[in-house]
Amino acid sequence: MSDRNALDRIDGGMGQKPALIIVDVVVGFTDPACPLGSEADAVVAANIELMNAFHQADLPVALTTVVYHNEEQASVFRARVPALNLLTPDSEWVKFDPRLPIAPSDLQLEKRHASGFHGTELDVWLKANSVDSVVVTGLTTSGCVRATAVDGLQNNYRVLVPKEACGDRDEQAHEANLYDLNAKYADVVSVSDVLASLSS
Repeated sequence: MSDRNALDRIDGGMGQKPALIIVDVVVGFTDPACPLGSEADAVVAANIELMNAFHQADLPVALTTVVYHNEEQASVFRARVPALNLLTPDSEWVKFDPRLPIAPSDLQLEKRHASGFHGTELDVWLKANSVDSVVVTGLTTSGCVRATAVDGLQNNYRVLVPKEACGDRDEQAHEANLYDLNAKYADVVSVSDVLASLSS
C-alpha cells in the first residue's frame, strides 16, 4: 500500500498507548465450512503474533464477535446478509478461533453491527485505559474491519491496519478497501511495522 500519490497526507503512526482490536476472528469467519467463512490461517497466525506482542508489552487487547439473541437485533442488516442468522448464542460459529492466545485481561465484546464501536463499551474501555491509538485487525477487511477502523478515527484515535492480519472472502475487495482506508482513515502497515513500533 505504498502508492499514495493521489493524496497529500501525513501518517498518524502509533501513539504512546496503543490497543489491539481484533475484529471477528471467530470460527464462523475462519472455517470455510461456514457460509460466512473463508480460509484464514495466515490471518489467524498474524493475529496470534500481534496478540503475543501486545500481551508481552502489557498493552490492551480487545476482541469482538457477532451474536444475535433475538430476531429484532440488527434485523435490517440480517435481511441484507441472511447468513448472519447463523450467529446465535448456542452456535459454534460465534466462538473465538481457538488458536488465539486470549488472556484473562482481554476485553471480549459482543456486537450486532459491523463496527466494534457501535453499541458496545469499546470506546469507554479504551478511554479508561488511556489509549491514544488502535491497531485494527480481523475479518473481513471490506466489512467489519473497515467499519471499526473508520469509527476508530471518528472517535479520535490514530488507526493502524496491519495488512497481513486482516482478510476477506474477496481478494479484490480486500485490496481495494486497504487502499481506501490508507488514503483516508488509517495507516495501512505491515505486521512487522507494528512489532517494530512496540519494541521501540
